[in-house]
Amino acid sequence: MLADVYNTIEKSSEETLFKEKGSKFFGYAFPVLSEDDVKNRIEELKKKHHSARHFCYAYQLGIEKIRFRANDDGEPNNSAGLPIYGQIQSFEVTNILIVSVRYFGGTKLGVGGLISAYKTSAQITLEASIILKKTININYKLSFNYDLMNAVQRIIKEKQIDIINQKLEMNCQYTISVRKKDANSIFTIFENLYKVDIKILD
Repeated sequence: MLADVYNTIEKSSEETLFKEKGSKFFGYAFPVLSEDDVKNRIEELKKKHHSARHFCYAYQLGIEKIRFRANDDGEPNNSAGLPIYGQIQSFEVTNILIVSVRYFGGTKLGVGGLISAYKTSAQITLEASIILKKTININYKLSFNYDLMNAVQRIIKEKQIDIINQKLEMNCQYTISVRKKDANSIFTIFENLYKVDIKILD
C-alpha cells in the first residue's frame, strides 16, 4: 500500500504568544514551498519585530523527498531550532515554516528552559494552525479522437478522476489528476483503451 497522503497548512496561523520568566515568544506558522518563501517570511517578521533579538525557526519542504532546516539564530546550539523542528515532526506536517520570535525578558532561561520554551511556542502555534490532509497526485495528459469521448468520460466518472484542464480542438486533450495509489491502474485502463495517448506530466 502506497502512502499517498500528507499533512500541511494552506494559510498562515494566527500569531501566538508564550511567556516564560519575562521572555516573550511570538509564534508563527507559514505555508512554504521553497527556501525563497522561507527567507521572505523571515524578512517580513524582522520588519514587524524590529527590536527582537532572536528569530528561531525550522522548516520542512517536500512530500517524498524531504528537506528541512533548524536555525537557533544566536541562541545556544540546538536549544531553539531543533525543539521547533521536533514539533513539525510530531504534528507530521510538511511544506511549513515555524518561527518563534523571542524578546528577552531579563532572566536567563538556561538551555533546558529555552528548549522547553521554544518547543511550547511551536506546539501552541501548530495547535492554532488549520492542518489539512492532502493526497499526493500524479497528473496525466490524455490525447484522443472525438469518437472516444464517451468511453473516456465514462472512465473519468466511474473512477471519480479530476479534470484539471481540457482542450477540444482537432482532437481532445485532457489533463487529469489521479491519486498516486491509483495512478498505475488508471494509466493501464487508458493505455489499453483504443487510441488514447496517455503521458505523465512532471
